[in-house]
Amino acid sequence: MKNIPSVIWAESLKIYRSKIFWMTILFFSFVPFMMGAIMFVVKDPEFASQLGMIGTKAAMLRFGEINWRAYFGLLDQIIAGLGLIGFAFVASWVFGREFSDHTIKDLLALPTPRSSIVLSKFIVVGIWCVLLSFILFIFGLAAGGMLQLLGWSTKVALHSAYTFMIISLLTILLCTPVAFFASCGRGYLPPIGFAFLTLIIAQFIGLVGLGPYFPWAIPGLYANAAGGESVALGMVSYMILFLIAIFGLIGTLAWWRYADQY
Repeated sequence: MKNIPSVIWAESLKIYRSKIFWMTILFFSFVPFMMGAIMFVVKDPEFASQLGMIGTKAAMLRFGEINWRAYFGLLDQIIAGLGLIGFAFVASWVFGREFSDHTIKDLLALPTPRSSIVLSKFIVVGIWCVLLSFILFIFGLAAGGMLQLLGWSTKVALHSAYTFMIISLLTILLCTPVAFFASCGRGYLPPIGFAFLTLIIAQFIGLVGLGPYFPWAIPGLYANAAGGESVALGMVSYMILFLIAIFGLIGTLAWWRYADQY
């Protein structure tokens, strides 16, 4: 475990010097302003009527009263949905790039415990995803300020920041199975396909009442509960999510431990 700081430093340098890192930051910075534009169209019906079809579709969205509470609720929904794909992309890139760049054999040959390599990668993924969440929230605040929404208060802002943080952490925990599929799938496509599949299933599984027991639906359900909708999330839901995260971590560690035997 004493090798972890040096491995984290090496992984951080690879990420910092890559274009993917800056592209994800740019994307997560841009999304809040897109969301703000939609809220502006919904807020101003006269302007929406001048946009034709775009304004009509935006006006069909129902946010209730346009204020900071509704805006923060939309931010929660975005991080719950976008995070499943965005964070999965981060995890698949950190683990899958070793195969696309053909560096996996060199990495496995290093005199460094493989568990240290895997744990360092997970730590870097976690830091990267937390940074993206922070950027989304900060730029979301900026976009909301430009809209001059009503209902701002320190209490609402702190409660919304806490809710946003919990949703982000729950979504980040779901990166471990993605890392496993990136490792055993030896590239980007299997984990990305897995992430899209879980997102699609999460959208429909709630229709049969099984959402609280499907880990990839839990962050979105938590966001709905924070927004005032009736959602049954109990201790079992969180236990299932944590177990999936642990199994993904253990599976990834096991794969890297015996990687050269596959």
